[in-house]
Amino acid sequence: MSTFLKSHREGAILILTMSQPETRNALTGNNAVDEFVQACDAIRQDTSIRAVILTAEGTVFSSGGNVKDMARYQTQQLMPDTIREEYRNGIQRLPKALYNLDVPVIAAINGPAIGAGLDLTCMCDIRIASEKATFAESFVKVGIVPGDGGAWLLPRAVGASKAAEMAFTGEALNAQQALACGLVSRVVPHDQLLDEALALARRIAANPGGVLRMTKRLLREGERSSLESLLELSAGYQAIAHMTDDHHEAVRAFIEKRPPQFK
Repeated sequence: MSTFLKSHREGAILILTMSQPETRNALTGNNAVDEFVQACDAIRQDTSIRAVILTAEGTVFSSGGNVKDMARYQTQQLMPDTIREEYRNGIQRLPKALYNLDVPVIAAINGPAIGAGLDLTCMCDIRIASEKATFAESFVKVGIVPGDGGAWLLPRAVGASKAAEMAFTGEALNAQQALACGLVSRVVPHDQLLDEALALARRIAANPGGVLRMTKRLLREGERSSLESLLELSAGYQAIAHMTDDHHEAVRAFIEKRPPQFK
């Protein structure tokens, strides 16, 4: 089976590219989940990586689940318990790995992001869309529910009301509609998509890597913890940050009126 994810390094930035355009970069029926999990494990351990860009080859960002592959549930007469375990041990590993990654992740969305493909974008921190991108929480259109965590991810990206509208109708948003509801932070000309994502990633990667990872963790914890709990965690992280060489360098650079040189 061919490689699903290609990786390319530009300094402190790692670019991950989904590279099965012949399947519209489907996320099931292939090695996609395994490769995402492996990539996230490697990124977590490599503290020199300060930002990640996720994009895709071809005209489609990701079509989500492979609908043709789903036919085997009937032809093989699989039991519900078997299918449930397949989801638990399959695509549900993807949000656990990618959403919980401590490194900032930018989705550069080059085309349609459908079903689990849309949810994949919501696992990222920042979404930049090509003018050719479209977005659909389309599970209902094929008679299934979001099995990959989309019911948790999408409301956090666009709010409860818009998420319900998208999930109940299954209808697609174009790039400008996605911008209007906050699903993406900007829409750019198609041929400038990767350049725009790289420019943003470079601005992120210019900052201390350890502090970036702690900041992302605080943002994640802030989604589900109380203010009191988050303040306690913030105090602990801040105590660590104050003792880092990068913080000491930033203070010296501020006093000396020069750009900091972070390690």
